[in-house]
This record gives sequence, structure tokens and C-alpha cells, in this order.
Amino acid sequence: MRGKFITLEGVDGAGKSSHVESIAALLRARGRRVLVTREPGGTPLAEKLRALVLTESMDPLSETLLMFSARSDHLRRVLAPALAEGTWVVCDRFTDATVAYQGGGKGVSLELIECLRGAVHPDLEPDLTLIFDCPFEVARERMGRTGKALDRFEREGREFFERVRGTYLRTAAAQPERIRVIDASGELFNIKKSVEQYVVSV
Repeated sequence: MRGKFITLEGVDGAGKSSHVESIAALLRARGRRVLVTREPGGTPLAEKLRALVLTESMDPLSETLLMFSARSDHLRRVLAPALAEGTWVVCDRFTDATVAYQGGGKGVSLELIECLRGAVHPDLEPDLTLIFDCPFEVARERMGRTGKALDRFEREGREFFERVRGTYLRTAAAQPERIRVIDASGELFNIKKSVEQYVVSV
């Protein structure tokens, strides 16, 4: 039986990445074999492309093509084999991020992104996508607390943030059967409770 594919999405600073391992632990406790991975990244080649995308200045189209190049390698080397053998995959970002960041945030044609989606993973969509949502002020405050240098997406301003956030929410509204939006601005206990509720229902 094919494994389930769970993706985590959201604006930078929403805190989604901090839930990846707890989701994996929850699934393992329920007897699932689990793989944790991320995008862009997940393979040696895709990690090199990730470093380029996060640090090098480039036009939005080049950025989009690199995202899908990394995704294609990740899919063929990691995602597809794992799912085929029955492993559940928990992935930090997938194509919804490209729609939100490069499409909504930077104005790349959504039709082009859909064509690339169809070329790279025509038969694969997540079984569950959790979108962690929070206001700009909350995200900024959290990123400031980490003390880490911000990548070029995290350095973007409010207008970019709001375009990305709005695209995520529109995507969620259009696909309620797959996507669940989590209020990531509240108490951690409540966020975890919502996450667990959705994950165990897959």
C-alpha cells in the first residue's frame, strides 16, 4: 500500500518547521514508517539548488525553474520510492510553496507553475497539507528571536508577505478536502492539538 504524503506550508516565521519532528513521532507511535524531508532540498543536488535559491539574487522565473529542478530530483530519488514502499512522508514545503512565493509573491504565471507541476509530478499531490498561518507582526517577531541571519525570502517586506499569505489562504479555500489552515499565532498547546487532530485523520 502506498504511503501517505503530508506537507507543511506557511509564511516564514509561522513556525511550521518546529512541528515536523513531532508529526513524525506521532505517526511512528501509531506504527507508521516515516521519512522526514524538505523542499527545496532532500537530495545532494536539491540541497545545492536550495543554497542558490536562498542566497543568490535571481529573477523570479529562474527561481521557479530551479525550484522545480530541485523538486524533480527530490521526487525521483526520495519521495516516489519512499511512498511506493509504504513509507509515510512528512515534507517541509512542496509545490504549494512555489504557487505562494513565486506565483503570488513574485508574479510568476500561475499557468506556467501548473504546467511545471504537471510535468514534474502529474500523479502526486499531498494527502494532507497543513498551512500554518499568522500575521506579519507575529512572523517578524519570531524570526527576530532566532538570532539567525535571514535568507533573502525572510528579508522581504510586508507587501510580499501579505501576497504570499493571501495566496496560501486562497489555495486552502479552493482545496478544502486536502488543505487545513492552522492559526499559528496562538498558544503552542492549541497549535499542537490542531496538528495532531488533522494528522490522525489522514
